[in-house]
Amino acid sequence: MGQDKARLRYRGEPLANWIARLVEAAAGSVTLIGNPELGGIPDLYPGEGPLGGILTALRHTSADWNLIVACDMPEVSAEFLTGLLAAAERSGADALLPEGPSGQPEPLCAVYQKRIAGALEQRFAQGIRKITDALEAVAVARLPVAELKPFQNVNTPEDWARYAGR
Repeated sequence: MGQDKARLRYRGEPLANWIARLVEAAAGSVTLIGNPELGGIPDLYPGEGPLGGILTALRHTSADWNLIVACDMPEVSAEFLTGLLAAAERSGADALLPEGPSGQPEPLCAVYQKRIAGALEQRFAQGIRKITDALEAVAVARLPVAELKPFQNVNTPEDWARYAGR
């Protein structure tokens, strides 16, 4: 993308703050990972990808269930996230990943149990960086989602052009 997506202005504020407010509305609290300048805590594994950010979140949380949402999904809603969290709590699994119509899991808009931090850290120490590969060590539930809208993320300037100015 060529710039920090967390800082992109969306609806009058940094995109990360917009997402954080949605997560807080759904979960009751929020912690930003990786961007101290936006009020977050530093990533324990900078440059190691999203799995490092998830591990950082699970190490800093006191909550059993943790709603993890990437900072670049402007179409996600508090209502969707509330439903995701409720489904996770009912699932009995260690993690709940929504999946779009194609069956592709969305690990960056998912719910994780704090208790899996150790298992994920073991996989991380083995060099695994892909979230879904790391999750092979725990019980994962899938939640089919009829549309992709909540997962639309911003990876290119063309993607951002759809949202800029809102």
